[in-house]
Amino acid sequence: MNWIEQVTILDLLLKGLIIGIVVSAPLGPVGVLCIQRTLNKGRWFGFVTGVGAALSDICYALITGYGMSFMDELILKHHIFLQVVGSIMLLAFGIYTFRSNPVKSLRPSSGTRGTYLHNFVTAFFVTLSNPLIIFLFIGLFARFSFVMPGSPIGFQLVGYLAIILGALGWWFSITYFVNKVRSRFNLRGIWVLNRIIGVVVMIAAVF
Repeated sequence: MNWIEQVTILDLLLKGLIIGIVVSAPLGPVGVLCIQRTLNKGRWFGFVTGVGAALSDICYALITGYGMSFMDELILKHHIFLQVVGSIMLLAFGIYTFRSNPVKSLRPSSGTRGTYLHNFVTAFFVTLSNPLIIFLFIGLFARFSFVMPGSPIGFQLVGYLAIILGALGWWFSITYFVNKVRSRFNLRGIWVLNRIIGVVVMIAAVF
């Protein structure tokens, strides 16, 4: 492997990590569920919830990547245009995240903790029930030129592995943070955190 290939793989890893974080960060139903379970059941129940969401996300990422792989010629010919469109979609998503109120996604707490498997499976299906996430993946893949026409399978697997690591890194971090400040974390904290995430996504889109 020469130096250029190494730089390309490092670049792909960075893009995958960013995509994984951006997809996971907004506090939609599963994000609020993760925080709620962290506060009510403990950090690891919250993290397992995030793992279930990450697995569902990677399923949609694979569907998106597979679908876009049929447009190799279009992607190569309109590379810059697709990046601009991807940035606009990402900006719109940031604005939507900023204006949304995740507190509305709160649901009554269950009296039982359940098993890790139960928390994992429920989070997986909550995330899977939102196919609109495919449009977010399309915007991110276009913005970061993540679908590489003609690239080896192993090269693509590295990219998808990076998406998983980015998502897991986010869920690990957010559950750690919420667990540390659990005595001071309230509904307003969820609202403020979601607004911060929306601003970061908008800045990233403009940048």
